[in-house]
Amino acid sequence: MNIKPLADRVLVKPAAAEEKTVSGIIIPDSAKEKPLKGEVIAVGNGTKDEEMVLKAGDTVLYGKYAGTELELEGEKYIIMRQNDVLAII
Repeated sequence: MNIKPLADRVLVKPAAAEEKTVSGIIIPDSAKEKPLKGEVIAVGNGTKDEEMVLKAGDTVLYGKYAGTELELEGEKYIIMRQNDVLAII
């Protein structure tokens, strides 16, 4: 992959949506919720005011409406600011 986020942005690959509930009920595609966790693929260098805390390979939680979705080479990604990340798992 040849994407390098700029400044305080990170590129995240969302985790796959759950296929079934804990009790075993299969969830159809139309009812699946957008996953709120993913793996950091690439990070920027940070800004002069805020250093980059995240690194490639981190699993993170992010807000429901965080970032911008994009598709590259058939894969879906989200690019967001480091501030949109809520926690590292």
